[in-house]
Amino acid sequence: MPVIPGFFNFTYIRNPGGAFGFFANQSPGIRSFVFIFVSLLAIGFILYFYIHTPDTHKFLATGFSLIFGGAIGNMIDRLRFGTVVDFLDVYIQNMHWPAFNIADSAISIGMAIIIYQDLTQKMPADE
Repeated sequence: MPVIPGFFNFTYIRNPGGAFGFFANQSPGIRSFVFIFVSLLAIGFILYFYIHTPDTHKFLATGFSLIFGGAIGNMIDRLRFGTVVDFLDVYIQNMHWPAFNIADSAISIGMAIIIYQDLTQKMPADE
C-alpha cells in the first residue's frame, strides 16, 4: 500500500530469517532455536550494559533501551508466529531497502546512538 509514492509503502512480509533474510533457508526448528537463543543472549547482555551505565550517560542508556525493546519485539513475533512481521518498505525508484519493522528501526537507532556515543564521548569504562 503506497504511503509516499516513489519512496515508502506499507507491505506485509513474514520474514523467517534474520536481518536481510539471514538464516531463512534453515529448517524452522533450528532457525527458531537459534534466533530465540541469540535473542535471549542479546537481551541479557543489553540489560547488563544498561544496568551498569552511569546515570550521567542517559543518551547511551537510551541506545541500550532501544536495542532492548527492539530485541524483545522481534522475539515476541518469533515466539508467536515463528517469523518476524516486516511491514515497512523504503525505496527510491526500483531500489528497495529490505522490508523491516519498528523493532528493527529501534535496534538500528540504538546502535547508531551507541556508535555516536563511542566516537564522540567518554564511555563509562573510560572514567
